[in-house]
Amino acid sequence: MYVAGVEDGSFLRGQEPNRVPLCCAVMECSRILRVHLVNIEIDGLDATDKLISVVDGPVDVFILGGVTFAGFNIIDPFKLHETFRVPVIIYAEKYPDSDAIFKALRENFSDWRLRWGVISRLGDIEHLVIQGCRVFFEVIGASKDWARGILEEAALICRIPEPLRVAGLIARGLSHLGL
Repeated sequence: MYVAGVEDGSFLRGQEPNRVPLCCAVMECSRILRVHLVNIEIDGLDATDKLISVVDGPVDVFILGGVTFAGFNIIDPFKLHETFRVPVIIYAEKYPDSDAIFKALRENFSDWRLRWGVISRLGDIEHLVIQGCRVFFEVIGASKDWARGILEEAALICRIPEPLRVAGLIARGLSHLGL
């Protein structure tokens, strides 16, 4: 199974250029098959389209490290599912604070309704325990039980699914290099 993990790099508010690396690491078990990289705008709205534009080759499931990247640049998991016709799992190590996200969007973005529209469509937040740690997820295009199995199978050395962990390491590494 080809599992694609998607994660962003780190940034400081007000940094120039106003971009952050977004990495999609496609893996089969512990083998990295492909790495797709693109820069996205901090607090922009380009993450979904840019991710879709760089992913080529087979993918059986996406695991997103949340829905907000580079601040509040939203990846629309519904559009990802519709485009690639594969399930999308949204993974989180902490229970998402929807009230705080809503408040931040409403106070800081004139287009907050657009951004909140994606987040508010997500389903129930599920949880499971991986390697002794409780993690949270939402799934689009598959059952919750199927998603649990994927997350458990992909967590090779820690609670973070390996494709997501690899994507995060690459994106953060590129951030520190200023790329």
